[in-house]
Amino acid sequence: MRKLAIILVIVGALNWGGIGAFGVDLLGNVFGGTYEVLSRMMYFTVGLAGIYLIMTQKLENKSD
Repeated sequence: MRKLAIILVIVGALNWGGIGAFGVDLLGNVFGGTYEVLSRMMYFTVGLAGIYLIMTQKLENKSD
């Protein structure tokens, strides 16, 4: 699960980098537009992956 979350967060980071550097929304372009249902589902999934990694990292740090 963690590996999938890391991959999704990397995808999200590359997407934000593309928006910042070139004004290109890669996920939006791939999935039919920024406000299309499939694109929004991908954005949501990437966001959940980020939250998952934040939460699991905090739990790992407490156990050290």
